[in-house]
Amino acid sequence: MTGTFDQVADFALRRTADQMPQSAMDAASLMMLNTMGILIASGPMEAGVIARETASVLFASTQEDFSARMMFDGRRVSMAGAAYAMATQTDNLDGHDGYNPTKGHIGVVVLPTLVALAEHCPDLSGPEALAAVITGYEVAGRAGLSLHASVDDYHTSGAWNALGVAAMASRLRGHTREQLRQAMGIAEYHGPRSQMMREIANPTMLHDGSGWGALVGLSAAVLAEKGFTGAPAITIEAQSAASHWADLGQFWQVEHQYVKPYPICRWAHAAIDAVRAVMVSNDLTHEQILSIQINSFDEAVCLFGGMPETTSQAQYSLPFAVAVQAIYGRIGVEHISGDGLVDPSVAEFMTRIHTSQSKRHAERFPKGRWADVSIRTTDGRKLDSGDVHARGGPEVPFEREDVIAKYTEFAAPVVGERRANAIRTTILGWCEPTSRYSDLAQLIFDPVTR
Repeated sequence: MTGTFDQVADFALRRTADQMPQSAMDAASLMMLNTMGILIASGPMEAGVIARETASVLFASTQEDFSARMMFDGRRVSMAGAAYAMATQTDNLDGHDGYNPTKGHIGVVVLPTLVALAEHCPDLSGPEALAAVITGYEVAGRAGLSLHASVDDYHTSGAWNALGVAAMASRLRGHTREQLRQAMGIAEYHGPRSQMMREIANPTMLHDGSGWGALVGLSAAVLAEKGFTGAPAITIEAQSAASHWADLGQFWQVEHQYVKPYPICRWAHAAIDAVRAVMVSNDLTHEQILSIQINSFDEAVCLFGGMPETTSQAQYSLPFAVAVQAIYGRIGVEHISGDGLVDPSVAEFMTRIHTSQSKRHAERFPKGRWADVSIRTTDGRKLDSGDVHARGGPEVPFEREDVIAKYTEFAAPVVGERRANAIRTTILGWCEPTSRYSDLAQLIFDPVTR
């Protein structure tokens, strides 16, 4: 074993909740609430229905000790199958948290993994549940940085968030250091290194590969538990990887995630925010806008440019998202699905939007997501936004109340206000020493009947 692996093992298996800062615990509970809102809202969507049906067909379990219920569904499948279904479902409503340096997402696998594993941890306290959450964030984020540094292609989050899942599983299932090492090696080897830019060019339900990351990570942990072996994880044990783990337990990545105000690819957010800011500050309506020029980094400009025919295309479209925001002042699930995909006012407004690549914004990516816009009005004015960074991250953070309000906006229409409020109170209450994870379990498995 290498010194770096020993460091990771000590953190994942031995670092207790009272050895983690309160700021990290608070951030972890808020990220779980945000992710829960998106998970709930994505449940009725086609991709979520397909994912759950697929899990029940392909990923069932004959042993109760390795099974778990699917959230807001109730059917029992394998732990890995439950995590797969819930992560795939959540991934297909692009409103979950992310981490700029990794160009990807962690909470989308952490919440489903926690819920699947906690079915077999009846005495799990709220703080220890958050400690497992933090373990997932800290391990996955650094694995992502390490993997991005070691290969040239831009791969999806499932390639590396699988290691965070494996670490959580080893922690909550009481694995030995050797079992953790094997689980990490298996998870990295089988992690889906799918090509993200293929999905950007042709948006589908594949999204960011996180469903398969969750499936691989939990499967790897079970394999290791049963004695299966894997090659040491290069993203941890290679000498070149050491620098990415040096600050583990000192710098808390969970405190530096971004929260999306819109269920749209993060790359589009700076432009959406820039248009929003200009319209608010000048009291503009969309009828007063003659044209919009958007300048952003290359990846944002490469997002889907036409009128979307599917929810997946809508979530990866820059001009569509800007048009919806300009017309309605918000972007909700109803705008990226159903009749929202054939909205004639949005289609017409998109003809007024033009995009260009900006070198200075490109040089700031991926550490930042920047754009600037120029709006020409029907009365002849030219209004410039200046450089705008996407809201919701460390650069332009949301207040706690903003995240809670977002959760309610997405969750309450699906599960009802009373159930949504009970879930919110329970998750945010995990920071209390006497809280129990089981209080959440009473709220999240009964199927949605509204």
